[in-house]
Amino acid sequence: MLVLGIETTCDETAAAVVERQSDGSGRILSNIIRSQTEEHAPFGGVVPEIAARAHVDVLDGIVASAMKESGTGFGQLSAVAAAAGPGLIGGVIVGLTTAKAIAMVHNTPLIAVNHLEAHALTPRLTCALAFPYCLFLASGGHTQIVAVIGVGKYVRLGTTVDDAMGEAFDKIAKMLGLPYPGGPEVERAAGSGDAKRFAFPRPMLGRADANFSLSGLKTAVRNEASRLTPLEPQDISDLCAGFQAAVLESTADRLRVGLKLFHERFGPPRALVAAGGVAANQAIRSALQDVAAKAQTTLIIPPPALCTDNGAMIAWAGAERLALGMIDAMDAPPRARWLLDASATAPAGFANTRAAFQGLPHE
Repeated sequence: MLVLGIETTCDETAAAVVERQSDGSGRILSNIIRSQTEEHAPFGGVVPEIAARAHVDVLDGIVASAMKESGTGFGQLSAVAAAAGPGLIGGVIVGLTTAKAIAMVHNTPLIAVNHLEAHALTPRLTCALAFPYCLFLASGGHTQIVAVIGVGKYVRLGTTVDDAMGEAFDKIAKMLGLPYPGGPEVERAAGSGDAKRFAFPRPMLGRADANFSLSGLKTAVRNEASRLTPLEPQDISDLCAGFQAAVLESTADRLRVGLKLFHERFGPPRALVAAGGVAANQAIRSALQDVAAKAQTTLIIPPPALCTDNGAMIAWAGAERLALGMIDAMDAPPRARWLLDASATAPAGFANTRAAFQGLPHE
């Protein structure tokens, strides 16, 4: 089957065509991504109205390029999939409406994809991975540990009680005057810093649950930065190194607990999977490798281009759902919020409403 996937949940406009074979294997025929970094850089974060207008301006061309590169005609498509949320509602509407129009004109099934499910299923596109597996999803808007039991079957084992991990990286960059997007800049600065110079807290260390918290760590970095003002380049590097080291230690502890909870409820996972933009951070990848080795499981991380938002992951999630007969009606709604685990509730103190506000970064 051939599926066109459209992604417009934040600041990447993307479209891709993916082929799913009868044996469950997949192949990417095209994957076109247009980033809006230049548009949002002057504001230090994603501005929803600018993002939505940019999607409107370029999406038709991105879809046309994806179809041309794949050598596929619209009449050959088995389905059209679009990210229907969660995300910035203006952008979600643009992508979902475009997908509905294509589906109606060509009498093709529509699949409204949960953006988080697309991240969760991406490793099955890049390798032969069977269910169940444990997912660590870390991006600008989400930080979760999820048991992936099957397509459409997810159990959240842990989540952030405040800031998402990518959000925290980007906010640290902004407070230290680093360029946007900030996550890679923090990682780069940390490479020449002294991680032991500052005694930053390790949030949630040793707790029995698998939740995350980064707000207090972020405040600790802000306090040290204020004390040192004006900051010298080495101060910035040391602050970034100390922050990143604290995140790594906290993440490793949280994942150890998450894997323990997974094992108790579902048996040994087939793998520990990392997805989302933060998974492109090399230091975090190394920490995850150590966690997986100690848990005697395999670490699987998709290629960096498939960790950040892209159309191929949407197309693949659509193909996985289509293979099970899961299609959607034309009145499928766009959603600013959409839990991956429908039975999950926000933990006490959860206040991450990032996607609803101007000037906050994404993946």
